[in-house]
Amino acid sequence: MSTTFDRGAPASGTTDSGRRGSHAVRWWVLGVLGTAQLMVTLDATVVNIALPAAQHDLGFSDGSRQWVITGYALAFGSLLLLGGRLGDLFGRRTTFVTGLIGFAGASVLGGAAGSFGILVAARVAQGLFAALLAPAALSLLSVTFTDPAERPKAFGIFSALAGAGGAVGLLLGGMLTEWASWRWVMYVNVIFAAVALVGAVLLLAKPTVAERPKLDIPGTAVVSAALFAIVYGFAHVESTSWTDPVALGSMIVGVVLLAVFVWLESRAAHPLLPLRLVLDRTRGGSFLAVFVIGMGMFSIFLFLTYYLEASIGYSPIRTGLAFLPMVAGIVAASTTAPSLLLPRVGPKIVISAGFLVAASGMALLTRLELDSTYVAHIMPGMILLGLGLGGVMTTAFQGATAGIHHEDSGVASALINTGQQVGGSISTALLTTVASSAATDYLSSRKPSALTMAQAGVEGYTATLAWGAGFFVVGAVVSALLVPNAPLAPSEGEPVIAH
Repeated sequence: MSTTFDRGAPASGTTDSGRRGSHAVRWWVLGVLGTAQLMVTLDATVVNIALPAAQHDLGFSDGSRQWVITGYALAFGSLLLLGGRLGDLFGRRTTFVTGLIGFAGASVLGGAAGSFGILVAARVAQGLFAALLAPAALSLLSVTFTDPAERPKAFGIFSALAGAGGAVGLLLGGMLTEWASWRWVMYVNVIFAAVALVGAVLLLAKPTVAERPKLDIPGTAVVSAALFAIVYGFAHVESTSWTDPVALGSMIVGVVLLAVFVWLESRAAHPLLPLRLVLDRTRGGSFLAVFVIGMGMFSIFLFLTYYLEASIGYSPIRTGLAFLPMVAGIVAASTTAPSLLLPRVGPKIVISAGFLVAASGMALLTRLELDSTYVAHIMPGMILLGLGLGGVMTTAFQGATAGIHHEDSGVASALINTGQQVGGSISTALLTTVASSAATDYLSSRKPSALTMAQAGVEGYTATLAWGAGFFVVGAVVSALLVPNAPLAPSEGEPVIAH
């Protein structure tokens, strides 16, 4: 017999008449926030497709190429918590608008770059402003949609955009690179930013700060350095090895600094990250689920793209189109799970089952060969991945912001993005090693030829997909043990809509 979960009462400070009066405006606000989130998410993959063309145009080396990706990741990952807290202190509208303008400006700089140094500087600037923009968008969503009847739908749509952004980035990057120029993968951000900026100016109320903000300077410095060291260490592993002293030293320093950060936060009067946010089982379990999603999704987008293009000869555009069934699955699950499943079976079941569905899809993809066909061998796994990840993402996003006071909404939202970013950095480094080892093992007992080299590549890619399936199984187990199967508490609202 299934249990029906109470959706709770409206958050304090809201009234029926107030909800009715701003109902339509809130959904327009969701469109603005979703546009910004889609821009940030697709930027993580849209540049990857265009990188070879940019390298040929600007003439930088293979060894330098990774800094176009790493520069963005370092700035974004290390500054997210600061960006989230700035939104709490100075107003989410202010940080959202600042992030949009800065991201658009950095994109123009990158598109016009005449040298490798300018391109990397632009990517670093994009990461910096994304660290303001991403948590501001999610926290605005959290404080705008507090009505239990609307909140699941809003988070479902937002999660669908967040999950689909990576695949859309692959398709858009392929189209722009093939039909226009690699520079347009940067310029296109201006279009997204302009649409979101107009909406933000028209729809979002100007913030009013009742008291002078207080920022935890020691905590900010320590956690920013910790995240920088961790992301840099794992990024450095990709081009060196796990025994490289620089990479290993960076990771150790990062972990030590994280421990120091926790100690500081437990004693700070105005902590950057109040530990109560992560010690709650629902929120803590949801943050871990987002971390696992980050680890698994990077293996999908990176190594499955390699397989489609390098092993079976897909063009960049065809590769992007190949991910559309996964996008459809994410959208379908993200928009239906909150209303159909979550009230009936609870968050523990939705997250754990979603991970298992995604793991089954990944397991199907581990059977890929050089002669695999799309409809029979690739698409079924893609659909299952989308359905599973869509259910996990929309529930985890809601759980991570459940019961949050509006003053902590920004930093809680930043933790979600931080989990995804750090999880992706760890898995990219780890799975790059897995792919290389699997390919080397395959070649060690065979005579070299074009066919064996091609098959060795497939062995490497499918090995990473097997690890990705393992990540999702671990995510299912951890969620089943940690997340309580209780209704998600509503978050405190905040007046963010202009009148």
